Amino acid sequence: MLLSKSHKMTSGYDFGYQWTFTHIHLIPFVLFGAITAAGIRWRWRRWITALAAMAALWGLCGFAITQLVFVPNSPMPLPTGRFLASGAGRVADLGAGSGRASLMVLLTRPKSTVVGLDRFAQNYGIVGNSPARFLANMKVAGVQDRAEVQTGDMREMPFPEDSFDAAVSSFAIDHLSREGEKQALAETSRILKPGGEFLLMVINRDIWVRIAYPFLHGHGYFGMMPARQRWIGLVEAAGFDMVEDGTIPGTLYILARAK
Repeated sequence: MLLSKSHKMTSGYDFGYQWTFTHIHLIPFVLFGAITAAGIRWRWRRWITALAAMAALWGLCGFAITQLVFVPNSPMPLPTGRFLASGAGRVADLGAGSGRASLMVLLTRPKSTVVGLDRFAQNYGIVGNSPARFLANMKVAGVQDRAEVQTGDMREMPFPEDSFDAAVSSFAIDHLSREGEKQALAETSRILKPGGEFLLMVINRDIWVRIAYPFLHGHGYFGMMPARQRWIGLVEAAGFDMVEDGTIPGTLYILARAK
C-alpha cells in the first residue's frame, strides 16, 4: 500500500542518509563511463572497453534503483493495509532514526499517534541522527502534533508493559547482534497490549538489492538460513502470532499480533 502521490512527492524532508547509500553509484558510472569513452575514442582493446561499459551501466542501474525504487528521501510505503486497519492507535516506532517509518504510519493512519524511539547514535547510516531531525521531518509533513520522540534502546525500552496498541520497526532490529534481536523482540512483546500489532521490516535480498548493493554487509545479508524463515521463527519465539508476511522491493515484512 503506497503513500498518496502528494505525500510521496512532498519536498523538504531531510532523512540524512549517507552519500555511500544514496549517491555512491555515481562514482563507478562517471569513472567507468569516462574509461569507456576513452576506449572508444582511442580504439583500445574491445574487452577493456566492454568491461568498462558494463561497470558504468551497473553504476547507472544502481543509482536508478536507489532513487526510483527505494526512494530514500520519501516516507516509507506501508507494505500491508492490514496493519492498524482501524486507522487509530498509539504506535511505537522502534529504531525510528529520522522518521521515515513514523511518517509511513502517521500519513496512512490519520487517527494514530507515534512515539519514535532511538538511541540516536551516529553510526547507523544517518548523518547527524538526532531527535531534532526526527521532529523536523514530522513538521514538514504536518503531523508534528501526533508525534513524540524518546531517546532509548530498543533492547531495554523505557516504556511500561501494555502501553502501545502497535509497534513498527524498519531496518533497525536487524542492525543488532543475534542476542540483541531476541532482546528487542521480547521487549516489543512486553510493551504491546494483548492483541497489539507488530510490523517488522528488514532488508530482503531480492533482485533490486542484489543489483544495487552486491557487497552489502550486515542485516543478515550473507546469512545461510532464508531471511523469511529466520525472522518468522524469532518473532514467534518472542510470543507473537503470525498474521501476514510478504515483500515489497528491498523489504521483507512480517505482521504479527501479541498474545
